[in-house]
Order: sequence, then C-alpha cells, then structure tokens
Amino acid sequence: SLPVTHTLKYFYYRSSGVPNFPEFLAVVMVDDVQISHCDSNTRRAEPRQEWMEKVTADDPQYWERETAKFLDAQQTYNARIEILKPSFNQTGAGVHVYQSTYGCEWDDETKKINGFSQGGYDGEDLLRFKLKEAICAAAKPEAEILKRSGDEKKAEMESLKYYLTHECVYWLKKYLDYGRSSLMRTELPSVSLLQKEPSSPVTCMATGFYPGGATLSWRRGEEELHEEVEPGEILPNPDGTFQMSAALDLS
Repeated sequence: SLPVTHTLKYFYYRSSGVPNFPEFLAVVMVDDVQISHCDSNTRRAEPRQEWMEKVTADDPQYWERETAKFLDAQQTYNARIEILKPSFNQTGAGVHVYQSTYGCEWDDETKKINGFSQGGYDGEDLLRFKLKEAICAAAKPEAEILKRSGDEKKAEMESLKYYLTHECVYWLKKYLDYGRSSLMRTELPSVSLLQKEPSSPVTCMATGFYPGGATLSWRRGEEELHEEVEPGEILPNPDGTFQMSAALDLS
C-alpha cells in the first residue's frame, strides 16, 4: 500500500563531553531518506543523494544558505545547553546532549498539512511546539526557562508556525520533484514463508519493497487474524528498499 503522506524532517544533535563524535550534527530527511548532512567537523552542508545536486541549478546559493543555517543552529544549541545546566543543577563538564527535530507533513491526496517541532535534553523530552496555538509547551519544570523565553517572543512563534505550514511544505514539494524518480518509485516485494520446526510459528517475510509504507497480514479466508499474529517492524535493506515480517502462531 502506497503512502500518501510525505515528510520533511530536520534533526539537530548538539553534545558536550562526548569523545570521538562531532559536537554538532544536522541531518535532513525526506520520506525517511537522508538528503543532506552537516557537522562541526566539516562545517559544510553536503548532499547525501545524487539528485540533490539539481538544487544548485535553480538556486546557486542553496548550500551556502544551508551551511549558514546549520552553523547558526549550533550556536543556538550551545547557548541552550549552558542555560539548561543550572536548571538541572549540573556543574562542571560532564556529558550532555541537546536534540531537536522539526519539519512538516503533506498529504498529496487530501492536501492536509501538519508541522511539528520539539526538543529534548539528555534523552528526555523538553519542549514541544503546539502548532495550532503557536506556543511552546514545557515537558518538565526545568524547561520553563526556555518556554518563557519563547512565549515572550510571540512574533517568533507565529513565524515558526508560518515556516512549518508554508515554507517547509514548499521545500518538501520541491525535494519530491527533484527526487521523483527515486522517492516516488515503486518496487514490489518478494514474499517467502519460513518455519524452523513443525511446531514453530510460520513467518511470512516480505522484502525488497519501496516505498516503506506497507501492511502485512495473515488471513483465514476473508477474516484477518490478530491474536495469533506477531507483526514485525518495517526495516530498511542495504539497497534502500524495505522488509517486514509477520509470524503466525499455529498452536
């Protein structure tokens, strides 16, 4: 079954005290396919798909702007870690990680649009942007210092809402157009049945399908089985396609 909801997601990772790992990392993904990357070692935004080279034909300054955006985010998250440390009663060096993700979703059938933005600190939820109200909600008391800062800047929050529901969607559609032959392709799976022993569950394995939106079910006649079935996750293959399985308990 083909997905109709497309996504553009940005992932930022800012750490302190983590050895042998970039202090800052940014990854951009379209429909869960990585399209660009930047980190504090290279300090340069770079494409991760060949078709992303097409962007500069229409926009020669694209990669310079992306690099500037990512490096600006690094400075922002540097400051946030320093602001948060006292709130969590943290002193000295130590290992600390600030992560954030934001982006948008677009349904190419219903045309419905959604946006999201959230941040986490040391592996726990910290802030979440409420799109409809255009406000930040703190997931824990220590995040209030950042939440208040956001609420005081109402214009900035409205600007974020506009970005997530307009500009982000504009770029999502643009990336989909650039990578249409890859992102919008369809590949059917090969399907096999596996059983270790006569008393073992029978596993239905489907692999090699693209895109990754799919369902796999066992049926008895027209009835879909649920209680007897243990479904597996959709997992990526090395060649960019996907696989999934569902085990049927015969006992």
